[in-house]
Amino acid sequence: MNLISIKKFGLAFGITGALLYFGCALVMLILGHDSTVKFFNTLLHGLDVSSIIRMDISPVEELLGLVQTFILSWLIGACIAGIYNATLKSK
Repeated sequence: MNLISIKKFGLAFGITGALLYFGCALVMLILGHDSTVKFFNTLLHGLDVSSIIRMDISPVEELLGLVQTFILSWLIGACIAGIYNATLKSK
């Protein structure tokens, strides 16, 4: 078996997380409050998100959330790759 590049795998997770965050923001922008609530209620198996959906998010908050999501996703991907590499049996 081959080692996984920790930096590249982390980057792939980071970009994926950022794309998901951006997609969520786009859904909120396009659908509006009521349709966003309906969308996430069905996505989350009936969990009622109507009391926690906030539509008045500033551009600075949006950017910080995107950066934080990227960093956390990168760390998760790097951890997965590192653990995978550490558990490989050497020949």
